[in-house]
Amino acid sequence: MTRGSGARGSLLTAPVNYAAVGDTRRDDLLSSPPHGFRPVVRSVRSGAGEDAWADASRTVSTWGVQHGASFRVERLHAASDDAISEGDVVRLRWRWWPLAIPARVVYVVDEPRRRGFAYGSLPGHPECGEEAFLVEWRDDDSVWFEVRAFSRPSTLFYRLGYPALRALQELFTRRYLRTMSGKAA
Repeated sequence: MTRGSGARGSLLTAPVNYAAVGDTRRDDLLSSPPHGFRPVVRSVRSGAGEDAWADASRTVSTWGVQHGASFRVERLHAASDDAISEGDVVRLRWRWWPLAIPARVVYVVDEPRRRGFAYGSLPGHPECGEEAFLVEWRDDDSVWFEVRAFSRPSTLFYRLGYPALRALQELFTRRYLRTMSGKAA
């Protein structure tokens, strides 16, 4: 993709707006989140066996979780036309929210029994923080989906509306989980 100008171009070069990049990988995220951030870790069983693993992996790796939560994903910069890659820049759009929600993919997990990615907030996002979407095929043959996040309001404006912002985050987390629990057939 070509580099844009204006707001689009500035998003392509903007750093994420928080310091704890990659902290959604930490096992102690719930008990010890980055200072000033609210953590969320939620999971759901997505199915069992190789077919469930393949389906859940494909869904997570192609923005299917976000689509299932009613987001449109506009890819501003992507290293690949298909796969999500570290450094990809996107704007998430929800029909009931007037502004685009910009994010950058900060890491990708592509292991034999674990897949997913995390994106971090960019300037213009209502929150500062990171959100990870991970699928794991466990030794007992079950397939699990997990959302791991930490966040706080990005500006004074959003701090004033923090209860509404938290309610929206909970709404989308439930939609992500519902999208992936529907994979269990």
